[in-house]
Amino acid sequence: MDMSFRKVVRQSKFRHVFGQAVKTDQCYDDIRVSRVTWDSSFCAVNPKFVAIIIEASGGGAFLVLPLQKTGRIDKSYPTVCGHTGPVLDIDWCPHNDEVIASGSEDCTVKVWQIPENGLTAPLTEAVVTLEGHSKRVGIISWHPTARNVLLSAGCDNVIIIWNVGTGEELYTLRDQHPDLIYSASWNRNGSLICTACKDKSIRVLDPRKEEIVLEIEKAHEGARPMRAIFLGNNKIFTTGFSRMSERQLALWDMGNASEPMTIQELDSSNGVLLPFFDADTGVVYVCGKGDSTVRYFEITDESPSIHFLNMYTSKEPQRGMGFMPKRGLDVNKCEIARFYKLLERKCEPIIMTVPRKSDLFQDDLYPDTAGPEPALEAEDWVDGKNADPILISLKDGYVPTKQRDLKVTKKNVLHESRPSAASTTTTTSSTASSHSHKSGSSGPHKVGSDQMHGDGDRIDAIMEQLKSLRTTVHQQNLRIQKLEEQLAKIEDGQV
Repeated sequence: MDMSFRKVVRQSKFRHVFGQAVKTDQCYDDIRVSRVTWDSSFCAVNPKFVAIIIEASGGGAFLVLPLQKTGRIDKSYPTVCGHTGPVLDIDWCPHNDEVIASGSEDCTVKVWQIPENGLTAPLTEAVVTLEGHSKRVGIISWHPTARNVLLSAGCDNVIIIWNVGTGEELYTLRDQHPDLIYSASWNRNGSLICTACKDKSIRVLDPRKEEIVLEIEKAHEGARPMRAIFLGNNKIFTTGFSRMSERQLALWDMGNASEPMTIQELDSSNGVLLPFFDADTGVVYVCGKGDSTVRYFEITDESPSIHFLNMYTSKEPQRGMGFMPKRGLDVNKCEIARFYKLLERKCEPIIMTVPRKSDLFQDDLYPDTAGPEPALEAEDWVDGKNADPILISLKDGYVPTKQRDLKVTKKNVLHESRPSAASTTTTTSSTASSHSHKSGSSGPHKVGSDQMHGDGDRIDAIMEQLKSLRTTVHQQNLRIQKLEEQLAKIEDGQV
């Protein structure tokens, strides 16, 4: 009897994962969550802050709250409010916990620097505004391993890859999508992008070559929105709808994408399913907009590949959901995931825990995870280099380091082509320090100072020319004045 029972029940250390909402005093209350009709998560979270898109009159705004600022949020609490249209998507920079990007109906992407201790006054001035889309911008996603590389996708069916450090477009993918882009997701090293489109196709793109690597047509046959994310080992996980409007999950192998590895039907609700993948544990969490549940599945090579683990259920439906990076979790409590569930008027953290009797660090639950240090500079990535995330251990918990301000160096208008050394040393204030850290010398700082010295000489020369020009203009004015006086005398018959 025992033998047959063991065969039926698949062994998994995540089988008993359970979700639990925090106590009421640990929630964020009295928040007017955005009512805009757009299927993004409306929430972004990192180990320092939770950001929530809210209702705002006369433009778009989102709240940024320090994680410890729980309880009732006063109506006068300052917001990030520089957009002229509703904010549709937000995403924290994975390499700087004080930098966040936002996309809006006003067709712009803005990148913001949040003060270390949170906002004390409304923030209206972005560090950089990126303008290139002709319609509203609904998808924002930072590159996972290269510093300052940002993806945006708009309702103009265009994807733009930006270098935030210089404020310029690196790549523009115009012709790959014939219809609205529902989602865009980077793979682990940021060499490929996976998209879901209204034409029912899933596409894998190489952004640097600006070409389609793989296209899966009619991944889900229903007309409602799909989502697609990369998993490990060249696998793609998708959510969508069947022809009969039943919600579906599917797993695809990029090596053989003519048929899904597996496709499962969930239910007949109509909310879009938002997938969140934990690369460390191989667990996918699926949250439906308008649902009151979070389902979670383990992804393995063993058939049927998508294994249902459990479901967190609550009374109230979710308007959106934020997913905490692994370094923001409490490893002492065997917390393997934390969600920030948006309700109509509040944000409620939900903690996912693996029950363990021991208080010791559970290294099987916490393999080394992606840390905040970028593996590449933007220029390295543009040159064709790829790198996996730099991993950190969570054995002693994550200790945040001092964040550096984002510095934007617009392309130099004083000369046509900017030397690559300049771009490497001035993209951000942290770039030079990271290079010096790697090389163990002050070389990059010297290059930077030489460059600044060269620019200073150029500016001095231009100032001299301006001074000379001003003197010439003044002399010409005096000459014209004299000529006008002489002309007046001639007309009066005095000469």
